[in-house]
Amino acid sequence: MSKLVLPAAPAWFRFPRGAAVHLGAVDPNGPKWFDLGPLDVHALLAQGHLRAKDLQVRMQNGSPMQAPERFALPVPQPGKILCLAKNYVAHAREMGGEAPKEPIFFAKLPDTLVPHEAPVVIPHWLETRVDHEAELALILGFADPEHRGAKYLTAADAPRVVAGYTLLNDVTARKLQGTDRDQKYPWLRSKSLDTFCPVGPFVVPADAFDASDRRIVMRVNGAIRQEARTKDMVFPIVAALVAMAQCTTLRPGDLIAMGTPEGVGPVVPGDVMEVEVEGLGVLRNPVVREER
Repeated sequence: MSKLVLPAAPAWFRFPRGAAVHLGAVDPNGPKWFDLGPLDVHALLAQGHLRAKDLQVRMQNGSPMQAPERFALPVPQPGKILCLAKNYVAHAREMGGEAPKEPIFFAKLPDTLVPHEAPVVIPHWLETRVDHEAELALILGFADPEHRGAKYLTAADAPRVVAGYTLLNDVTARKLQGTDRDQKYPWLRSKSLDTFCPVGPFVVPADAFDASDRRIVMRVNGAIRQEARTKDMVFPIVAALVAMAQCTTLRPGDLIAMGTPEGVGPVVPGDVMEVEVEGLGVLRNPVVREER
């Protein structure tokens, strides 16, 4: 495994330990690593936990450990993966259009998810272009004892549903997307091929991190392909959440991707993709081709 890039603030993650998956935490000042035990992250998020103070207490009571050899998904099987489309003006134009007048979003399927260092697998039958897309992602979490979720959020209420921030790569079968769009087909499949959504490895609590103006970068084989700042998003986090909550009930554990900047481009087997958001670390995944 390549050298880890740690977040700027204490963060949580999940990692395999024997036959189980444990919750872990890292304090970058040291750094110090903690095993917090085989905890149910969905339950913690639905109780409003894993904010900065709660994480600090858990680290004080956790067992010291070495850095994990492997990471698991921060949230397994989220109920929804929602992604903002054309949320950077320059990206909208490079795709042949203008930025939308209102937040536009689409879904990816849970089987797209893979953790840090896991391969993105191009299907053996897919011979056309596959693109990288670096994105800031939100992990939702809030106290929800009656399992009602969050619907019709106001701008004042929206920030409370965000538990933390992480990294995401919205891998896209670009030619397949264009072909489906031209034929007026839904283009879900171009976004939802298995392994086409790396995410992680760390989650920094939302109350310990200001995501409003952070550098976002995509590197392929060490070369910068995408670079922008989150302040350049057409619709910031609050506006996106308010729009989404008009259409669907947001729930703890949901994953929200905030759109990609200009510079999306093709990757091929043998490439290594790295998403970096200033202060959140680096998400790294190799590209391979599926064997027939």
